[in-house]
Amino acid sequence: MEDFILYFKMGLTHVLDFSAYDHILFLIVLAVVFNFKVWQKVLWLVTLFTIGHSITLALAAYKLVQFPIDVIEFLIPLTIFITGVLNVIVSKNTLSKNTKINLFFAFLFGLIHGLGFSNYFKMMIGQEENKLQPLIEFALGIEAAQIIIVLGILIIGAFLQGLFKVSRRDWIMVTSSIVIGFAIQMMLARVFW
Repeated sequence: MEDFILYFKMGLTHVLDFSAYDHILFLIVLAVVFNFKVWQKVLWLVTLFTIGHSITLALAAYKLVQFPIDVIEFLIPLTIFITGVLNVIVSKNTLSKNTKINLFFAFLFGLIHGLGFSNYFKMMIGQEENKLQPLIEFALGIEAAQIIIVLGILIIGAFLQGLFKVSRRDWIMVTSSIVIGFAIQMMLARVFW
């Protein structure tokens, strides 16, 4: 049980660490186009991201895949930027039209984000023979943290749109634009060529 709590907390703090806010930014742009009416779709997005994240962590832990960290560190803010730009482009569309592309991006970008954390995860589990159990425990922590963040975004969106009558389009465009600004700064700081 101690190991479960240890790895679960590591997954939780991995996402909720404000000094490594790229994960939070991605979750914001992923969730901002949704509301509580479609909470099942949002849960699928979060879960697909965790699955993608876990797949690349597992592949890296078993030394089946390895990518240059500087390339991955650049691709992470690029995924945030692309998601934000797509939000701005399709901000007028209905929620259901965005779902398929968001599901695809959640999984694909989860793969990339998992690679960004793979070196730390490999050091964290060391030479343990059983890598699968810590990975599952870590993934559960990631999933819990992501649900917390997405729930926060949905609450803020509902609050602003309900109480202050902010239009759904403006909520998506302003939030996504702010995140795009952060992503551009991160990309410029991580240029690898």
